Amino acid sequence: MEVDFDPEKLGMMEGKFSQTMQIDPKGGRFPCSIVWSPLPVISWFIPFIGHIGICREDGVILDFAGPNFVCVDNFTFGSATRYLPVSKEKQCCIPLSQTAYNGEEHDIRGENGGDLRTWDDALRKSTQEFQHLAYNLFTCNCHSFVANNLNRLGFLSGGWNVVNLALFILFNGRWVSISSMLRSILPFVVVFFLGVTFGGFTFLKFWFIFTSILIGWFLIGTYCFNNLIQL
Repeated sequence: MEVDFDPEKLGMMEGKFSQTMQIDPKGGRFPCSIVWSPLPVISWFIPFIGHIGICREDGVILDFAGPNFVCVDNFTFGSATRYLPVSKEKQCCIPLSQTAYNGEEHDIRGENGGDLRTWDDALRKSTQEFQHLAYNLFTCNCHSFVANNLNRLGFLSGGWNVVNLALFILFNGRWVSISSMLRSILPFVVVFFLGVTFGGFTFLKFWFIFTSILIGWFLIGTYCFNNLIQL
């Protein structure tokens, strides 16, 4: 079946998509975006480590939340505090005409995901895969799930893992609001201040050891041992 790429029709579809699918932080809707929120306890000591999810075209958040369980529209650790919009047209292998909200669809066949019709199809394939995986903070976690989705979508040519994904969100993510930023950073500031005040050098030593072990695990598991960390 021949696909109609009439510019006038495509322009109408693009306009309809941009009008209906806007980012709505208050409503928890981030269409075609990566979202992030702080983790209890861990983020209090290492503020750039948190929980991550990816959003469907309608803005609903998907996140790998537990063994054989991908949470839908209920971000596990509260509302997102940071987000990063993804441009399907410029950054992924799925062009703008490939959307669940368009009347015309055609297949994309590629090494990143087989037969993909829409952005949501790629997310659905990853969701089905991770619904059969056991959750493990150290080897198969929320970052693994999002990295799997981004590789399937061919986001920025793929090659995503838990380390470069965490750094990408750290340096490129946008704060939802000032209150969201305070919610993410303030606990670390308070804990660190109290720790240094009452624990002094002992606290700094244990903080350094804890941070080094956790970060070192993911660096070694990602770049030194193939398949140790699920993607």
